[in-house]
Amino acid sequence: MTGKDRDESRKGAPAPAPGLYFIATPIGAARDITLRALDLLAGADVLAAEDTRTLRHLMELHGVALGDRPVVAYHDHNGAQARPRLLRALEEGKSVVYASEAGTPLVADPGYRLARAAIEAGHPIHVAPGPSAVLAALTVSGLPTDRFLFAAFPPPAAGARARFLDEIAAVPATLVLYESPKRVSKLLGELAQHLGKERPAAVCRELTKRFEEVTRGTLAELTEAFAERHVKGEIVLVIDRPGAPQNDAEFLEEALRAALTEKSLKDAVADVSAALKLPRRQVYQAALKLDGKD
Repeated sequence: MTGKDRDESRKGAPAPAPGLYFIATPIGAARDITLRALDLLAGADVLAAEDTRTLRHLMELHGVALGDRPVVAYHDHNGAQARPRLLRALEEGKSVVYASEAGTPLVADPGYRLARAAIEAGHPIHVAPGPSAVLAALTVSGLPTDRFLFAAFPPPAAGARARFLDEIAAVPATLVLYESPKRVSKLLGELAQHLGKERPAAVCRELTKRFEEVTRGTLAELTEAFAERHVKGEIVLVIDRPGAPQNDAEFLEEALRAALTEKSLKDAVADVSAALKLPRRQVYQAALKLDGKD
């Protein structure tokens, strides 16, 4: 393809200003990509991707011509070698687009070191937000979303894994984990042991894809449901925050104070009662006492 042909293939796509652009790519359904991400893919000077084959296929599906532009592989195993090339392109005043294999870059993704290197070198960083397995799983889980912790993949080694689960067990937020389908059954059993069998959770599999499946229940119920299953596909686990013991007045007071800074007494009581699984009357009485202190 000649330079003229390349210009024709990118006609209508705004040329991005110099800088590094992180774009979110579909986690399943190809049409979930944003129009802005397609514009950036069509107009950037240099493309980088965790998996260049995935990016090329995505561009073909959406009719975005590559032309003679370079596509640089950038992943965990070659980051140290690929970063200098991308940084040189930025120094030359070019626009560089980086796409993760699926979802939002830097979320369990090797793009973090590239972002840090570009920032340290003084180059502008931009993002075209879009698909995210974390947010998609939170949406369909039916669990609280006002405060959550993305804890990524649990460590594979037994000792480190146990310490990891103990550390996140008491975090007062909904937990989001990634896990291999081969280990999800084992992880559910470990979560039930470390976090409590009655803790509500959801196993989200193949989100936005043809065989999407969301299984909800307590950790004990999910452990039993997946004990004999051989599952395939991408897995996201969402686990409810720990409930407050009914005699833990400090925990309840802290939750109420946080809620009352943003909401009315009535709404704060409703939200805290649901989140901590406590009787509304008990929470209301605690809120009145708290209001009397302030």
